[in-house]
Amino acid sequence: MEFKDYYTLLGVERGASQDEIKRAYRKMARKYHPDVSKEVNAEAHFKEVGEAYEVLKDPEKRAAYDQLGEKWKEGQDFRPPPGWNQGFEFHGGGFTEADASQFSDFFESLFGGAQATYSASRAGHFNTRGEDTHAKVLIDLEDAYHGVTRTITLRHTDLGPEGRPQIKNRTLNVRIPKGVHQGQHIRLVGQGGAGVGQGKAGDLYLEIEFKPHPFYRAEGRDVYLDLPVAPWEAALGATVKVPTLTGTVELKIPSGSASGNKMRLKGRGIPGNPAGDLYVVLQVVLPSAESNEAKALYKQMEQKLAFNPRAGLGV
Repeated sequence: MEFKDYYTLLGVERGASQDEIKRAYRKMARKYHPDVSKEVNAEAHFKEVGEAYEVLKDPEKRAAYDQLGEKWKEGQDFRPPPGWNQGFEFHGGGFTEADASQFSDFFESLFGGAQATYSASRAGHFNTRGEDTHAKVLIDLEDAYHGVTRTITLRHTDLGPEGRPQIKNRTLNVRIPKGVHQGQHIRLVGQGGAGVGQGKAGDLYLEIEFKPHPFYRAEGRDVYLDLPVAPWEAALGATVKVPTLTGTVELKIPSGSASGNKMRLKGRGIPGNPAGDLYVVLQVVLPSAESNEAKALYKQMEQKLAFNPRAGLGV
């Protein structure tokens, strides 16, 4: 389609502020809204106004549009694809390799360093690297200790035979290495968005996320376990069995322990260089007093220990 002057469509000067552009868009949108407007071709004008505002409201897109507009001569065709992020196709004579160099900064800023290149042998066409894409993959915490292969299905937009966008599903078998941690990114080269022309595909970045675990929680490479202990184990000390993600170990609880005390098992966290640690957080659990015998024992403790848990509060 013919090049459109977005500023003219909104009725503002090229140096208009973002607030002025917003106010102008609202005014035009009310004027041409198909549900209320009696203007001729209101729906077409409404779409054009929306297109103009979509670009000019974004400072980065506006800067890119301003650069291109300054270089473009009236009468040349300009076809921006939806979203300004799939590449450009230019038609019109007089566009040389020297002209292309003037647009290099524009394309680099527009595509976020997408490495757009101009081919002199195919004047008027650009080879653009595909976009990097991002996705999350859920794994069990145990997988971080041993590694695992996961099958993931991704939905992506592709161009069909007639150049129209279409949604496709893509399945990948991904090897999750041993030692990954929450929030870590795995880069799969060439598995991102398709390139334009001869441009290479972008990369796929998978963000690791752990499924909730009934016992453990991870913070970085360290792992935490809340360990229930009996009052006498905490008071007198004891050696108890503790589950870990690499097997059961025996842990010596010192006498006089209390709820919230942490005990570190070095190197028992997520593998790495160095490996994380496993922190055992003691949680004193009281026996129930449902039976007469249990109630009698609690009564004896009340009478003989003279224990006031609120002494530190001054009451």
